Order: sequence, then structure tokens, then C-alpha cells
Amino acid sequence: MKRQGYVQLFARLLVLGLALFASTSSYAYSYAAAGKEPVIDGREAILTALNQQDFVAVQRAVDGLTDEFTYLQKEHQVDLFTPMQAAVAAKDAAKVEAVMDRAVVEEIIRRLDGAGKNLADYQVAKVLVVKSKLFLDLITPKLDDVHRQQADLAIQGTLESIGNPGVFGVGQAPADPQAFKQQSQLLIDVISTLHQ
Repeated sequence: MKRQGYVQLFARLLVLGLALFASTSSYAYSYAAAGKEPVIDGREAILTALNQQDFVAVQRAVDGLTDEFTYLQKEHQVDLFTPMQAAVAAKDAAKVEAVMDRAVVEEIIRRLDGAGKNLADYQVAKVLVVKSKLFLDLITPKLDDVHRQQADLAIQGTLESIGNPGVFGVGQAPADPQAFKQQSQLLIDVISTLHQ
């Protein structure tokens, strides 16, 4: 009887722990975690649906980005819900794509911001800059040659400015916060031309 009581108590604590984890993880949107990128996957689904003129599928893909759009709105005060819902309702493919381009730009800005705050941790900063490049590659084909070259140079500049721990100290270089800030701003200025 006493053992059964412990089992029930353990089961309740387990359920409570899982519930707490689920409630806190919904907004614990990690910008540094490896693995899936919902905005990239969602963008691909949306573009595929747009090519097929299937706005039901577009809406379904947009609904799948609720967590990401909520995060951007709550943490970065960027509202993508309103223009996206208006574009989908109007079945305006160009505007839907433009909102997704804006989402990609915001993901780059978000990760560069995170890298800037983590320059003391080379690995975290590097992952964030590399992920920024992953998003950048999606939109650079839409830039003209000059802006594309500027974006490439700026992302290389941000990567170089985070420093390098070297191998056993050989080739070690400290992070350069000022250079990082300058290169990040250059990149943001270039990619922001997409939604002007």
C-alpha cells in the first residue's frame, strides 16, 4: 500500500514536470539550436503551394508558422501576422512571398543580434552567424549583383569578427565587437532593401 502511494506520487510529479516543460517550451524558441528551421521549411511549403495556386495549402503552411511569428511579435515587436493574413485573404501571391522574405530578414537580424550578445562564446556566436548565412542564401538571389556582393562580404566580415579560438591556441584571435557591429549593420542595411 505504501509502495503504491509512492508510485502514484511519482506519476503525479512526472505529469506535473511534463506539463511545466510543455508550457515553458512553447516560447523557448531557440535561435541557436541545431536542426530544423521552421521558417525555412514553412517558406518552402508556402512557395510550393503558391506555385500550385493552392491558397488552402498556403494558409495551412502559414498556420504552421504561428510559433515563429508569435515569437517575432512578442520578442522583437515585428508583426508578420497582419500582413500575411491580409495577403492570403486577398490571394496575393507576391505579397505572401514578400512577407516570407521579411520573415527571413528578421530571422537573420535575430540571429546576428544573438551572436552579438554571445561574442564571448565563440561556438554560440559561430552557430548563429552560420545560421544567418543559411537564411541569407534564401534571399540573395533576389538582390541585385551589387547588393549580393555586399551581403556576401558583410556575412564574411561578421564571421571573421567573432574571432577564432585557434587550434591549441595557435591562430587564436579575439572577437572584435566593433567590427562585428559594423559588418552586421552593413548586412542588415543590404537585406532590408528587399522590403522597402
